[in-house]
Amino acid sequence: MKNRISAILMLLTLWSAFVVANPIKGLLERINPGASRKFVIELQKGDKDFFELDQRGTKVVVRGNTYVNIAVGINWYLKYHAGVHLSWNGMKASLPNPLPAVASTERHETNLSLRYDFNYCTFSYSMAFWDWERWQQEIDWMALHGINLPLAAVGQECIWRNMLPKLGYTEEEIGRFIAGPAFLAWWAMNNLEGWGGPNPASWYTQQAALQKKIIQRMKEYGIHPVFPGYSGMVPHDADVKAGLDITKSELWNGFTRPAFLQPTDPRYAEIAALYYEEQQKLFGKADYYSMDPFHEAANAESVDFDAAGKAIMQAMKKVNPKAVWVVQGWTENPRPQMMENLRQGDLLILDLFSECRPMWGIPSIWIREEGYGKHDWLFCMLENLGGNVGLHGRMDQLLHNFYLTKTHPLAALRKGIGLSMEGSENNPVMFELMCELPWRSTPITKESWLKEYVKARYGTTDEKLEQAWMLLGATIYNCPRGNNQQGPHESIFCGRPSLDNFQASSWSKMQNYYDPTVTTEAARLMLEVADKYRGNNNFEYDLVDVTRQAMADQGRITYQQAIGSYKCFDRKAYKRHSDHFLQLLLMQDRLLGTRSEFRLGRWTSQARSLGTTPAESDLYEWNARVQITTWGDRTCADQGGLRDYAHKEWNGLLRDFYYKRWSTWWNLLDGEMEKAVRAQPIEAQKATTQEELSAGRKRAITVDWYAIEEPWTVAKNPYTPQAEGDCIDTAREALKLIAQD
Repeated sequence: MKNRISAILMLLTLWSAFVVANPIKGLLERINPGASRKFVIELQKGDKDFFELDQRGTKVVVRGNTYVNIAVGINWYLKYHAGVHLSWNGMKASLPNPLPAVASTERHETNLSLRYDFNYCTFSYSMAFWDWERWQQEIDWMALHGINLPLAAVGQECIWRNMLPKLGYTEEEIGRFIAGPAFLAWWAMNNLEGWGGPNPASWYTQQAALQKKIIQRMKEYGIHPVFPGYSGMVPHDADVKAGLDITKSELWNGFTRPAFLQPTDPRYAEIAALYYEEQQKLFGKADYYSMDPFHEAANAESVDFDAAGKAIMQAMKKVNPKAVWVVQGWTENPRPQMMENLRQGDLLILDLFSECRPMWGIPSIWIREEGYGKHDWLFCMLENLGGNVGLHGRMDQLLHNFYLTKTHPLAALRKGIGLSMEGSENNPVMFELMCELPWRSTPITKESWLKEYVKARYGTTDEKLEQAWMLLGATIYNCPRGNNQQGPHESIFCGRPSLDNFQASSWSKMQNYYDPTVTTEAARLMLEVADKYRGNNNFEYDLVDVTRQAMADQGRITYQQAIGSYKCFDRKAYKRHSDHFLQLLLMQDRLLGTRSEFRLGRWTSQARSLGTTPAESDLYEWNARVQITTWGDRTCADQGGLRDYAHKEWNGLLRDFYYKRWSTWWNLLDGEMEKAVRAQPIEAQKATTQEELSAGRKRAITVDWYAIEEPWTVAKNPYTPQAEGDCIDTAREALKLIAQD
């Protein structure tokens, strides 16, 4: 009897531990209170990563060999059995009652056991001001989409704040070194010092606490966080302050860059040990560390790459002998000489732009004929640079390149996939496709998958919606091979005006590849059935996004018409087209105001909410405003090439920032035509030679744009995150306005 009671108590203890440690219950309750009672969760051993769907009475059974894989199974069931699609625009749902039964056992397996998430830039372009509630939602999203290896870079600045006093730095000097919240990514990547700072002490306190919560939740899921490791960064004056032998870099977009301590320097191990010691005190150890030495470095010719790789690896291994070094495959990195003598299994390379510029061995402008040699790597999708708003994808290229890895000899050491976007919360269709690929045993076509996606996304089959998505999938979501643009087709509304506007930012490498009128047709198809989907969160989000794109595409057409009229001196046509352009811009602003995701107030409110004093909130809001507009100071904005790099089609920003630039420009051109028809003084008519006349015609029209832009970045007028207006009715108005020109 005693033995029986002991056995029962042991089973109860084990069951209690399982329930407490099981993160799936919390996930389901956050999706829909009470949902956890509708599922049976079974954690089982397995040789491969797998999930299984089954039925037991009225409850759906989800099995898997890890909690992350079980979460993938839940997501799969919700999408393809219950018609519930969770994504960034909606992580809550009312689940059907009862849940649709699983007719027969359904099993999915994958040998792609590592599934990575995040680019360093994501932590600034999207996540700079996230609190725990938003991070909790993101970790749930990661689990539902199979992510088990995310970069965990929150609070990296806290390590440096604790470490630098040991090298002789004062609090004031540390403040001049560490960047502000919206620019920490580029500080961490050795691009700049101090811009956006100094940060108050409360910033470090709350970010350290936030990172501890993030790591704890990741570990509950069985997710392996990738910690930022040490690869040689030091302040630019470390030679004077700490007596280090350093290599200094040229300015980066007008900013002073941190210096570089050669890994072969006798004191490298000492500095690395200081870094890891402080990191361990704050956040513990990791099994994976991210280090990108010589990232976009122009002065690395003198580096002994072989010795550097060994020194970086050795410093990491002292912390955790089992740890793996994660490095980005981007342009010339990782240098072949750096990795050739490192042991297989100790290095994991992120092939960062596999859907466009794969480096692992198939044709591309960045091809490495021998791939990554003996080292493991991940097939990654970059998708978005700068966190720009815009429909964009490379569906055919993604599928083609991914399926090549199934049989290509250079892909033998591909261990998984990765999401390496600079900005998230956009183009859910592309991230859904990418995250499903490891779990599908047979190749899919774009067309068959889109049909499934539409049904899962909206909870029903609809011919008009299928037509709209097939049109988008064949055009704007099918950027072709050979087009190497980085991210979405940029909105002309967001660029500094000129007589030859094309892209908004200077680094997009944008090229035309689709008929701009197709997005209007897609919006029209969606509006034909819109009344049936009132209240459908995913439909309303997509309708606003597609209609927004249609307006941006029409704006590009209208701009060309206005400029053509100006050059032809057709003043009536110029007036009509330039007015229409501004009407489109303001209508787009109103449309985007109907969804919180597209409101500037969401971004600025996140920023202000982290301040513990009005001054701190003002600093964070200034960071938020500058990043999405001028990016830097006058030098950076006018000469550095980053102005408008993180531009956003957002309600509030369009009417208060972009509209001011464009109305100024159109009025200026109108004034130029007005001056040309006025009688000129005799003195102004003295140009007689052909050269002088020609020079007068080509006179540049110059505007001090920074003088117009900079006041907005320091303003404090409030923006609210709450949606306003009816999105379907406003989209109909927008489509009518498009048709007027």
